Amino acid sequence: MSVNKVKSIAGIIIPDSTIANHATELLREHGTEFIYNHSLRVFIFSSLNGERKQFKYDPELLYVSSIFHDLGLTPHYSSPDKRFEVDGANAAREFLTSYGLPKDQLQLVWDTIALHTTIGVAEYKEPEVALMYSGVGLDVMGEGYENLSDANREEIITAFPRNDFKKKIIPTFFGGFEHKTETTFGNIKADVCAYMIPNFHRKNFCDCILHSPWKE
Repeated sequence: MSVNKVKSIAGIIIPDSTIANHATELLREHGTEFIYNHSLRVFIFSSLNGERKQFKYDPELLYVSSIFHDLGLTPHYSSPDKRFEVDGANAAREFLTSYGLPKDQLQLVWDTIALHTTIGVAEYKEPEVALMYSGVGLDVMGEGYENLSDANREEIITAFPRNDFKKKIIPTFFGGFEHKTETTFGNIKADVCAYMIPNFHRKNFCDCILHSPWKE
């Protein structure tokens, strides 16, 4: 039986292939209902943005990327020393390799996941990368909220509820990398550490320059 019982939401067809269903099974097994709902909303928001912008993209690869994009926050996929985005990207690449996908598609999915929080870069890459970046931005920060119709908002949230998303997402992020806060250096997740840890001391790029071992 198909894992994805919902065929379409807001006019977006939910992929129902073997790869898509297997990916969904992994998310249900290792993730949480909260991450599941977020991931599905990200896919739908990304796809709606793709339609609005008339992008040509691979729905199945975008779906798998959406499913894996936050799995690096979970204990099963989290490494001791890599950014959670990289952990999710590595997991997706390993998963898709087992299905014999070509290297260019593996790299595309890897980039889509690894760069989904990289402001100022992801939006200028391939459609799948740019679209998922936009879908994450819409769900997490409301970027592009005005482009959604009231009917689409209602249908999406009914299918995949937010469930106090604003209150829960920051602790959810933090729970995925509190054992490796150094991986937030140079990226926006350092803001999460600063919010969650009293007197959190951020690593500073300028300090790295000024205290390098070079003798001037």
